[in-house]
Amino acid sequence: MTRTKILITGASAGLGAGMARDFAAKGRDLALCARRLELLEDLRTELTAAHPGITVALRALDVDDHAAVPRVFGELRDELGELDRVIVNAGLGKGAVIGSGRADANLATATTNFVSALAQVEAAMEIFRTQNSGHLVLVSSMSAVRGLPRKKAAYSASKAGLAALGEGLAAELAKSPIAVTTLLPGFIATDMADKAGDARMLAPLDKGVAAMVRAIEREQTRACVPGWPWRLVDVVLPHLPNAVVARMG
Repeated sequence: MTRTKILITGASAGLGAGMARDFAAKGRDLALCARRLELLEDLRTELTAAHPGITVALRALDVDDHAAVPRVFGELRDELGELDRVIVNAGLGKGAVIGSGRADANLATATTNFVSALAQVEAAMEIFRTQNSGHLVLVSSMSAVRGLPRKKAAYSASKAGLAALGEGLAAELAKSPIAVTTLLPGFIATDMADKAGDARMLAPLDKGVAAMVRAIEREQTRACVPGWPWRLVDVVLPHLPNAVVARMG
């Protein structure tokens, strides 16, 4: 099935903007949300110049404003006529050692990456249940595979919660016209990953985004992207001794 009207949150930069460029090149109509409207406007100018036949609808959205999420999703649905894919991509990468006096950073990470993602899922699923069709995509992380220590602990937990949400919905909706995909990206060259990842395992942005889009288009239930080395990490990481994992923070 070709999904032609796609909403992406967190679309002003990084993975979100990269996916928008890839889907625009495929001729898809886009609904893009982010806090920084001016960056979205620049992106729309770029995309419509390169691909004149597409429609790109924009809205400023802070996903932590949970009451605004269903309103904005509804407005974008009305502007495009329908939404047949929603990519829950907006996320936060900051974190601190738990108990170090930076609870604000960890609470913000947990709120944006899980609670605010849940608000987006609620809004998307209400649209999809009304339509009796749609494709929900959750951008989790390879950090969801195993609880990680120190400043990555809250981030890892928040992304594990999102992955569990996707797993539950995929099971619930397996025989329905609504598809669910959970993506677990490894280190892909974005500002967030540059600060957190091992440079030796960092995939170029275009390669990482292309792998994400391939998995989305195939509507895989769960995908580690890019495939190498992250499918292997997915198998090995849950079984590593705690002494090894302790060095990953």
